[in-house]
Amino acid sequence: MTREYDEKRDFIRIDIDCEITYKKADSDEPAVTGRVANLSGRGMMFISDTELDKDTLLEVNINPSNILTPALHANVKVVRVMKQRHGNGYEIGAVIKEIYDDGE
Repeated sequence: MTREYDEKRDFIRIDIDCEITYKKADSDEPAVTGRVANLSGRGMMFISDTELDKDTLLEVNINPSNILTPALHANVKVVRVMKQRHGNGYEIGAVIKEIYDDGE
């Protein structure tokens, strides 16, 4: 199979800019809000004001503002945490572990 783009990943990353809410999986803590920067079939990168620990399991909800991108409710595992070069937040890389079917 020949790919006609330079992306070497299994799934193409799509740049998006929308709100994400997340909390530790199986937690009763209130959800925290961040911004999704990109999304793929395997994972995502989002910006958080809160530093998270690698290997943390999160329950996430993404509700894009356009009708072309479907909502996502999933469990993810944090695999990368980097302090932003410009700004006070953290870039959180996460792998999707489970996607919920919310009956839509």
